[in-house]
Amino acid sequence: MGYFNSFSDFLDMGGHALYVWLSYAITLLIFIANILSLWLKKRAFFNLAKRHAKREQRNS
Repeated sequence: MGYFNSFSDFLDMGGHALYVWLSYAITLLIFIANILSLWLKKRAFFNLAKRHAKREQRNS
């Protein structure tokens, strides 16, 4: 496995597992939050555009 002798050593990260895996988890959460935020904003934008188009159509 390269630098580590076993999978257990890999998971332990030379005694720094808490910091390493916590930083990976925080990074993953930030990525997920960014993607989710963009998806929600996109959905809200298109819903607003649909409502606006319906309102314009009624007023015409």
